Amino acid sequence: MTKEQASADDLIAVIIKGIDEVKGEDIQLLDLREIENTVCDYFIVCSGNSNTQINAISGSIQKLVSKELKDKPWHVEGQGNAEWVLMDYVNVVVHIFQKQVREYYDIESLWGDAKITEINPA
Repeated sequence: MTKEQASADDLIAVIIKGIDEVKGEDIQLLDLREIENTVCDYFIVCSGNSNTQINAISGSIQKLVSKELKDKPWHVEGQGNAEWVLMDYVNVVVHIFQKQVREYYDIESLWGDAKITEINPA
């Protein structure tokens, strides 16, 4: 395992922990490494029930990643209306959706060639 892969694995684990701490739901990891011309290696997709929870999930992720890995997102979008927040950690991109917005965009189908793993935190 390369150092970059180890750091991606660490980042994914901390992001999932951040989602779980504020009860984010329906967490999926999309492995995009086998797909040509992708913008990153992984997507993490999850859902929340309200604007407040969406912002809590993104805040929890940022706080834990900063504390445990001394890293911060390169870019964050969507916190204003909190229906779909995108957090770009360069090789891992997090999508936090309200349920109806997630159903509408169906990002998992758009990336149908990705290896998708359902995440069920303890």
